[in-house]
Amino acid sequence: MLAINKLYKSYQYAEVRQTVLQGLDFRMDAGSSIALLGESGSGKSTLLHLIAGLDRPDSGQILFAEQSVHEASESALAELRRQRMSLVFQQFHLISTLTVIDNIRFQAALCRRFDPDYEIELVERLGLVDQLDKYPFQLSRGQQQRVAIARALLHKPELVLADEPTGNLDEASSLEVMGLFSDLVKRAGSSLLMVTHSRAMAGFMDRRVNLHNGGLAEII
Repeated sequence: MLAINKLYKSYQYAEVRQTVLQGLDFRMDAGSSIALLGESGSGKSTLLHLIAGLDRPDSGQILFAEQSVHEASESALAELRRQRMSLVFQQFHLISTLTVIDNIRFQAALCRRFDPDYEIELVERLGLVDQLDKYPFQLSRGQQQRVAIARALLHKPELVLADEPTGNLDEASSLEVMGLFSDLVKRAGSSLLMVTHSRAMAGFMDRRVNLHNGGLAEII
């Protein structure tokens, strides 16, 4: 489903070029979930951005469902993110002028893939039934994250990329939301690649890999 071959990425800082990813190889099967761990600055978020086509590698290959991400045009990447991927970040990126229910429906409406029965399930499971007519500023951080999760899953994407999705929540709320998130991703039939610094959050995933010195190693 996702294949990365010999991926290199570096950034120029003043007169110094810093290499973040060095010949990284990675495989992910459809329907699986993987936690991506590593120290701060190791390139975890960079890898997600490259997979989503938000940044370009220096060299190497990224294939998603046999489609070349690294060589795709900007319009093709936008369509890929709209139809087949979802991104969930620590910052919720809700639309302040839309109600909760309209935020939830936003991506599904864009890609014309709306399942009303699944919407009901998401809203009920995430405890948002009484919040649908409110606006994001009227919600707690935990409720806002639940809205972001519902929006990301309603169109049942093939791949969900999550960057510290519970990083703004306290430990108890993080465990509750992560449990719901991982279960709902499985119900949607999606794959999940999640960046986290927390071993507790990583424990919800099928596999755990560590990014260090530009490469990945499986955590047993």
